Parts: sequence; C-alpha cells; structure tokens
Amino acid sequence: MPSPLADPVKLPCGLVLPNRLSKAAMAENIAKTNEPNQTLSDAYNQWSEGGWGSILTGNVQVDVNHLGGPFDPALHAEYKGEASLVAKWKSYADACQKHGTPTIVQVCHPGRQSFRFAGQRGIWASTIAPSAVPINIGGSLLERIIATLAWTAPREMTSAEVERVISQFVDTARLMADAGFSGIELHGAHGYLIDQFLNGKTNLRTDEYGGSPEKRARFVLEILSQTRKVVPSTFCIGIKLNSADHSSANFEETMTQIKLLVEAGIDFMEISGGSYEDPKMMGYSKQESTAPAKSERTAAREAFFLEFAKEVRARHPGLVLMLTGGFRSRAGAEAAILDGACDLVGIGRPAAINPRFPLLLLDESVEDEKAVLPLNKVPTPFWASWLPRNLIGAGAESSYYAGQILRLAKGLATVAPAL
Repeated sequence: MPSPLADPVKLPCGLVLPNRLSKAAMAENIAKTNEPNQTLSDAYNQWSEGGWGSILTGNVQVDVNHLGGPFDPALHAEYKGEASLVAKWKSYADACQKHGTPTIVQVCHPGRQSFRFAGQRGIWASTIAPSAVPINIGGSLLERIIATLAWTAPREMTSAEVERVISQFVDTARLMADAGFSGIELHGAHGYLIDQFLNGKTNLRTDEYGGSPEKRARFVLEILSQTRKVVPSTFCIGIKLNSADHSSANFEETMTQIKLLVEAGIDFMEISGGSYEDPKMMGYSKQESTAPAKSERTAAREAFFLEFAKEVRARHPGLVLMLTGGFRSRAGAEAAILDGACDLVGIGRPAAINPRFPLLLLDESVEDEKAVLPLNKVPTPFWASWLPRNLIGAGAESSYYAGQILRLAKGLATVAPAL
C-alpha cells in the first residue's frame, strides 16, 4: 500500500508539491560574503536529487546590516531589478530546483537576536526590535555576561523603520520570485523579528503595531499583503510560527493571529517553536529539567509541537500545515499525517546526514523498521560544561549540522552523531 507521504499537495496559490516530505530550513553558515555562492549551490544540488516534495532554504536575511549569523545570505541594498543580482540568485535557485523540486526561501530579519558580529552595522550598534526588551537567557551573573557579550541592547523601531523593514521583506520576496524560486516562507518563529512583533512579551508598543493581538499582527500582515502585489499569483507565501510561546494565558491571542493570517491568504503554515532564549527547536529548553514528560503517544509521533498543530488543524481544516521537529522515521511521519495533525512533514537534521532520506521513506520495499534515521544529540565540548546547557547545546547542534551541510557541498561523506 503506498505511503500517504507520497501524496502530492496543492497549495492555494496553485503550486503542487509532489509529496509530503519537506527538507526543512537549517543554518548553512557558508555564504561568506553574505551572497549565494557555488558552495551553497553545491549543497542544495545534493538535496535536489533527494526526492523531496519541497525544499526550504536556510535564512535569507532582508538586511545585510542585521544578520542572524555572520554567513547568512542577505539583501545588501534596495532591490531595483538589477540583472546581475537576479543572475546571482538564479544560479542558486536553479541548483535547488535542478530536478524539479519546488524550493521555498526562508526570509528573515533577526531583530534583537542579531549577534554583535553578525551584520555590517558594527559591533557596538544597537539591534532593532518592536520594543527595547533585551534578550534574557537566564538570571545568573554568567548568563547575563554572556547575553551582554553576544548581543547589544535593542532599541525600539520608529514607525519609519517599521515601514522600511516591511519594504525590505517585500524587496527580498520580489528578488526571489525574479530569480525563479517557487516561493518564500516568512520566518515568524524562533524569536526573530516577526515573532517579536507577534509576541506580547517582546512587543510593548502602543501604536498601530502593538497593544492587541490584532495590532501586533499588523507588521506581518502588511508584509504579506504588499508582497502579494509584486509577485506572480502562483508564487507561494508561507509562514513559520512558534507553538512554544503560547500558554493558557495567551493561547487565544495566538489563535486570533493565526486566524488573521489564514484570512489574509497564507499558502501554508509551518509549526515550530523556540528562540535563542529557549531553543526548543533544537530539542533544548531552559525548562527541560522541570517540564512535564510528553505522553507516550506524542513521543511515538516524534513531533515536538504536535498538540499545537492539531489544535490549529481543528480550527482551520483547510489550512495547509507543515509540522517540523523530531521526525526520524517513516512510521512517525505517517502517524502525524494519518492523525490529521499536518499535511507536510518538515525534516531537518536527518536531511543533513542523508540528503536522499525521502527515497528511503518512500521505498515500499523497505520495511518500516528500517525506514528510520536515529540521531543522538550532539555532545557539547568538555570545556563548555560550565556554560548554560540550553544555549550551548543548541549551538552545538546547529554548528554540527552546518558542518555536515558543508561536507555535502564538498561531496564528502556525512557523519551522524554517535549513538
């Protein structure tokens, strides 16, 4: 019997994904000049041969002055349709889609999470954010020192700056469309700028961009509406949202914002979670030692954010949902689909170890017990044992898998963390 993972999925914009398996976004850390290069293209060429239904790129930042990592590709200036710039990005798009796999670019602004040494604004310049809420990775003296060394204090964006950043998102989307990519995904999770606007903990504004769930959503809704006006109708616009930010106190506020995005015509929504302050997306959390254990049923489905996704599904049955985080096997991915939790399964770290993982999962001759890629957590260096475990552990994971992506680009064998 064919796996439900092999079913095609048609997005509202008309884009058809040939199956339900998506290579999720991961930090590549190889765009040394903050532009797409041959190394980046070589890595994505490996995934293009892997049988994925869709490929999501790592972050493309909308402003080279504000980067999430020092080697993120980014928009360097206002996009005015320059042919040379389009050609540079088209080479990247062609590599991603060489074998017909639709590729969606994750578009991002880090806001207050831009590291001191990431971006061209200078190491002493402030980051920008909806409100001047500093990053808090913990209350100990050591954690406060680390936060001060890693990030400058954010300053509240003026109305003019908000409008400019919206334009930067729109420019970046237009460039990606002109280059031939199939769509973009707005990064509204993991504590980045869109998430900062949506979240009442980081958005304390009292103007038209804050003060209520609806006003906090205005920033991303304007990006969405303005982008729709300048890209082809078949160009996909999705969004990644946090599930880990909600609690019983603000859950309905999150649902209100999701409803607004659905009504605005988002093509798909990816459910993830976490931030630099609490990196649940990497399997680490400040609260992990005291958090309640997951049920056996949830653990069997391997998804970190399954329960949240199922609630979104119940309220918006027509919304195309992607669930990312923890999938390692055919059985786990199929369970999430058959349970109605999602339409698309996002797979990150296994894709960096085996870029052809979908070919294994979709091969009917392979038994379920063998259609699996177990991965251990990356061990942290012995010298880092005195540093905050949640932050260092997540950093070790990201760095390790970026290293495997570089090996893919060089045609070298990848190495899974020792089990």
